[in-house]
Amino acid sequence: MAFEAQIAWRYLFSRKRVSAINIVSGVSAAAVTVVTAAMICVLSVMNGFGSVVERMFSRFNPQLEVVASQAKTFSVSDPAIRSLYQNPDIEIVSQVLEQTALIRYKDKQTPARLMGVDSLFAAATEIDSIITDGSFLLIDEGGFERSVLGRGLASTIGVGAHFIEPVYIYAPKRTGRVNLMRPDKSFKREYTFIAGTFAVNQVQYDDQLIIASLPLVRRLYDYDSLTVSSLHIRLRDPASLSKTKKALRSSLGDAYRVLDRYEQQEDFFHILRVEKLLTALLLVFILLIASFNIISSLTMLIIDKREGIRTLSHLGASIRQIRRIFLYEGWLISILGAVLGVIFGVTICLLQQHFGFVKLGSGEDYILSAYPVVVDWMDIVFVGAVVLLLGFVAAYIPVRRLKIEQ
Repeated sequence: MAFEAQIAWRYLFSRKRVSAINIVSGVSAAAVTVVTAAMICVLSVMNGFGSVVERMFSRFNPQLEVVASQAKTFSVSDPAIRSLYQNPDIEIVSQVLEQTALIRYKDKQTPARLMGVDSLFAAATEIDSIITDGSFLLIDEGGFERSVLGRGLASTIGVGAHFIEPVYIYAPKRTGRVNLMRPDKSFKREYTFIAGTFAVNQVQYDDQLIIASLPLVRRLYDYDSLTVSSLHIRLRDPASLSKTKKALRSSLGDAYRVLDRYEQQEDFFHILRVEKLLTALLLVFILLIASFNIISSLTMLIIDKREGIRTLSHLGASIRQIRRIFLYEGWLISILGAVLGVIFGVTICLLQQHFGFVKLGSGEDYILSAYPVVVDWMDIVFVGAVVLLLGFVAAYIPVRRLKIEQ
């Protein structure tokens, strides 16, 4: 260890002639410790919420989704699309056709997103795990059309699983002219019985989506048996997702987009990332204010050690070496605060993760009973780097003006 660092270490823990310097140094380290721990805890909680949302989407969204780059629909007869069915990395390819429709139950009606799915949809997703009432069933033993819809949408129109009366679905005709005398003739109608309700705990699904059989949606919109709006893909080995996505993008070309779960919900996860970034910047600003204590501590220490500075100068130490001593002193305060802050922060997060001391609430209105926490080592590296950088800047400010008095 360089002699500058050894002297700085001794200055940090030795008693000063003015006891206030010890107090200010302790307050500086404590402030850095508290803010560092707070940064790790807050960022870990935000990771936890992101993880919870990701799990919610993963129960409904497929591992990979193929959509057309320009059009709303495409044909599965395309040779590039047909090659998906022979891909050894792909276990299931489910066809989906999604459109907007009007649904009506008795005297209540509301617009909704109508999703037509084939018999492989349940295997390609985990929708069975989010069914809250009834079951996932599209066509019953008697050949009647069945459907499942979001819990919020079911509440809006006042329907539930296994209700006797059907739900009617209306859609405008894609071909032909509109009859202004009988505009009702410009709509096609299908009906379906409700087999169950589901809850993703996201408004875009729970309050807007109804899932019916793919043939019903094709009849309603006059599409042929090869038209889809997307393909939902399940892989044989989830670990090969990145490699398979890259290979599919290369084989399908620019005409199609291959989306993983993050890209399927790109807007939502982008908002989460922006919120995390803004939160981190706010905490960095608080850390900057806490680092001002280091400036005060070093300024007082320099005044207290004037005689020691002259002695070191007489012994041959250069002004640069003496400045480095106090620079190390300020940095040691930051390092001490960073280490203790990381230890406390990670400990608090692990305790919250296992015991859930800090509660969110209880009852049906809360998805979770306690704040979720996921500790990411990248966050720890980020926090540590920021603390050390600000600590260096805070130490450099008073040190750069240090002069040797003869």
